[in-house]
Amino acid sequence: MNAVARSVTVLRTGPQALVQDLGRPGHAHLGVPPSGALDRPSLALANRLVGNPEGAAGLEVLLGGLVLRANASCTVAVTGPWAPVLVNGVHRDSPCHLAPGDELAVGAPEAGLRCYVALSGGVAVPAELGSRATDLLSGIGPDPLRDGDELPLGDPVGPPVGVDVLVPAHVPDELVVPVVLGPRDDWFDGAARQLTAGRWVVSDRGNRVGLRLDGTALRRAPEHLGRELPSEGLVTGAVQVPADGQPVVFLADHPTTGGYPVIGVVPEPALPALAQVRPGTPLRLQVLPAPPERAVDYYPA
Repeated sequence: MNAVARSVTVLRTGPQALVQDLGRPGHAHLGVPPSGALDRPSLALANRLVGNPEGAAGLEVLLGGLVLRANASCTVAVTGPWAPVLVNGVHRDSPCHLAPGDELAVGAPEAGLRCYVALSGGVAVPAELGSRATDLLSGIGPDPLRDGDELPLGDPVGPPVGVDVLVPAHVPDELVVPVVLGPRDDWFDGAARQLTAGRWVVSDRGNRVGLRLDGTALRRAPEHLGRELPSEGLVTGAVQVPADGQPVVFLADHPTTGGYPVIGVVPEPALPALAQVRPGTPLRLQVLPAPPERAVDYYPA
């Protein structure tokens, strides 16, 4: 089977549609973020459902609106928060089969922000630094999708995996996010107390680079007022506190260095929920009570 002959055409992108896989970690020394799907479990599930390896490239769709036309027979799955999935205007369960000429439409999710679309064989655009992920900060990887784009698909490598019930990603009305203190929690006046007592809402100014929070301003310790840090490394999940005291939680397309102090780090298992939380959602930061390690250990030497 010729992989070039297998493709889908993007008829409409909706607000934003990106090619994403599990990212390109390990290149921070080059100034390259890890990128990849913000909700990694949802992409991995979609890939399993269509018979792909979990790390195959699929599509990350912000607030629905995506319409594709299949140019070859393929299996498609849509995961993440529940959203209507239509084939030729008829509601379908996921995963489902597309014949040549069929049109797939993904509607707006009931809750949450991002759905994931996997196609059998995976999206076979060229890889850069070992990944097909779109990185909005550095511009590495494929451009955001545009109407009329044709996406090549690879050869299917395994049979689709059916499910009786596809459980959508859970999106709570209020999000409680765990945080491991450090490496710069000593720059703040009672960091654990401030984080526990603080209350925020998710700002509408966030994106794949970081989730901005509006609410309680975190106060520096008196001895660190007016001081500046030299730029130091950042990891995904770092909670950085700019001069205005409003925290920013860095996501997959984050810069690899920064000069504002990092009060803590959100552990990796808690990050997928941040991919789905909508602006205006109440959010609390919960310091892990007895972490086995400080967040400084999340940073490479």
